[in-house]
Amino acid sequence: MKKLQVLMVDDDWKLRNLLRIYLSKEGFNPVEAADGHEALLKIKNQSFDLVILDVMMPNMDGWQVCRSIRKTQSVPILMLTALGETKEKVQGLELGADDYLTKPFDPEELIARIHALIRRASSTPANQTNNDVLYFSELTIDRDGRQVFVHDQSLDLTPKEFDLFATLAKNKGRVLSREQLIEQIWGYDFEGDARVVDIHVKNIREKLKRSGLAYNPIQTSWGVGYKFEAEVGKS
Repeated sequence: MKKLQVLMVDDDWKLRNLLRIYLSKEGFNPVEAADGHEALLKIKNQSFDLVILDVMMPNMDGWQVCRSIRKTQSVPILMLTALGETKEKVQGLELGADDYLTKPFDPEELIARIHALIRRASSTPANQTNNDVLYFSELTIDRDGRQVFVHDQSLDLTPKEFDLFATLAKNKGRVLSREQLIEQIWGYDFEGDARVVDIHVKNIREKLKRSGLAYNPIQTSWGVGYKFEAEVGKS
């Protein structure tokens, strides 16, 4: 059985060594990168099942690396933060990270997060064939091709932003709670902050507005969650 490939990105060689030991014991094949530039080069030339990415690194920090990865790939990203500061976690989630872990961390929690992310990645809509296109006023959502078009212009969404937007659109008119959205998109075993939904909704709304969409299709149901409201368009 082929070992799962995990890229560890951290400028601290001691932490990389610990991660290598933990991952090897669990049957993963760990690959090291000492900085962001080395990480992007390895990702360009090799396929990975998960990326463990430290936030604070010299020259190119974890946020920059995460942003670059998300331009081309949907590989799960687990970010390591130093002090558990909310702004670090929020920024990582806004850029497309899937989860975060505060240093110092328990090895068992690290492995549990890794298994959960890989399990979710293997069963997310990104790997399913939907074979349908949703048409709304000024807006088209190609669930099979995983593309969104506003006035026939492609909208740049991260993988999780697309999953969230498509899920809401498919359930047009129905209020979905944050818990329901987390379970459907991040998985029932997601242990992060429920605000991840709010952060992604905020990002999607801003991108839709910048694209020229004349209305906001994601409506807030205060105290509950979100629902999708838009007039049906022509196919």
